[in-house]
Amino acid sequence: MSAPRSEGSLGRIEHYLPRFADDELAARLRATGAVLIEGPRGCGKTQTALRAARSAVRLDRDVAARQAGELNPALLLDGKRPRLIDEWQLVKDVWNEIRGDVDDHPEEPGRYILAGSAVPPDDETRHTGSLRITRLRLRPMSLAESGHSTRAVSLGDLFAGGEAKASDPGLDLHTLVERIVIGGWPALLRRDPADAMIATQGYLDETRRVDLGRLEGAKRDPENLARVIRSLARNTATEASARTIAADVAGAEGGIDYHTVIDYTNALTRVFVVEDLPAWSPALRSSGPLRSSVTRHFADPSLAAAALGAGVERLLGDPETLGLLFESLVVRDLRVYGQAIGASVWHYRDAQGVEADAILEMRDGRWAALEVKLGQAKIDEGAKSLLRVVEHVDTDRHGRPAFLAVVTGWGYAYRRPDGVFVIPIGALVA
Repeated sequence: MSAPRSEGSLGRIEHYLPRFADDELAARLRATGAVLIEGPRGCGKTQTALRAARSAVRLDRDVAARQAGELNPALLLDGKRPRLIDEWQLVKDVWNEIRGDVDDHPEEPGRYILAGSAVPPDDETRHTGSLRITRLRLRPMSLAESGHSTRAVSLGDLFAGGEAKASDPGLDLHTLVERIVIGGWPALLRRDPADAMIATQGYLDETRRVDLGRLEGAKRDPENLARVIRSLARNTATEASARTIAADVAGAEGGIDYHTVIDYTNALTRVFVVEDLPAWSPALRSSGPLRSSVTRHFADPSLAAAALGAGVERLLGDPETLGLLFESLVVRDLRVYGQAIGASVWHYRDAQGVEADAILEMRDGRWAALEVKLGQAKIDEGAKSLLRVVEHVDTDRHGRPAFLAVVTGWGYAYRRPDGVFVIPIGALVA
C-alpha cells in the first residue's frame, strides 16, 4: 500500500490512511485510459483519487464547472493527467466525452479518474467498451486499514497454503462494538461512538430524503424508505425476502407492497448504501437444491446500527443483534481483503440447512469457506458447519477448499485438530 502524503495543492487531507485500493488504482491507471471509482458517500473515494491525480474538478462543489460541463463537457477534461472528475454523473455527457478522448489516445493510459456515489440513470456506463475504462469498488475502511488489526493472518497466505498462528490481537468485546457503531468511515474513525451515530443517522436521513430523490423512477416516500431501512437493519445477515420485509414494516401506518420494497432496495443499492451478499452456486455431490437468496447487508454495519438506534450499550445488552452486526462487519472486511487478493465473496446455503457465512473464491477457482462466530462458545458449531459444506460440494469439480476458518471476535489464531482455522477478526488482513 502507498505511503501517507501530506496535504497538497489538490486539497488532499493530512494523515491519509493508506487503502488496499491505492495499489489497485495505480495498477489500473497503468493498464487502461481511465478508472471509475465507485462506492458510498463518505467512504474516501475523493481522497483516494486525489493521491493519484495531478488535477481535479469537483462537480459536487463547483457549480460553475457543472454549468460549463452541461454546455461543453470537453471543458472538464482540460488539466494535468491523471485528471480527477469527481461526482462525474452530475454532468450527463461527461462519460462519453472521456470515452472518446481515451479512444483518441490509445497509447496514453491513466488519463482520467472518475469518482461517483451513484449509478447513473439508464446505466450510462454500459457503452464502456473493452480496454477503455475499468471499475474500482471502494468501501468503508476495514479494520486492517483503520489500524484496528494486527495483520498477523493473511488471507492471501492462507490461499497459498500458509498457517493461521497469532496471539490475541487485544480487541475486547466493548472495543469491537465501538467499531461496529463507528464504522469504517474515514471522517469518523476517531469520533466517540455516540457522536458517530449522530453522523450515520444523518447519513441515512440524507440518503432517503435527498440522494434517492435524484434517481430516476417513481417518487419514493422518505418515511416509507425509513421503515424499509429499519427492516433491512433488523434483518442484517439474514436471507429475508422482499415479501418478508414488506410484512415486517406493516403495522398501524399501513403496509408496503413487496414490489415497492424491491424498488427501494434497488435504489439503496444504486447509491451503494446496501450491498447484499450473493449466493454461491457450486456443483454438489447430490441433486439437492441450493438456496439462491441474497444475504442482507449494508455497506457498513454502522448504518444498520444507526437505523436501529443501537448504540454500544444497547448492542452489549442484545447478543442476537450484536452477532448479526458482527457478521456484517466481517463481511465488509472480507470484501475489502478479497478484492485486494482477487477473490469474490459469496455465501452458501442449501435446502438441508448446510451453510457458510462467507465463501471466498479466487479467479483461478480456488475457494475457501468461513463461518462467523462472535464468541468462543460456538466455534465447534461453526467448524462442524464448514466440514458439512465440504461434504456437500463436488470437490472433484471444484477441488478441495484452500482452507476453512471460523472468524471470531477475539482469542488466538490457530489450527484445530480437524484442520479448521480459528481466526480473530482483529488479526486478519488481505
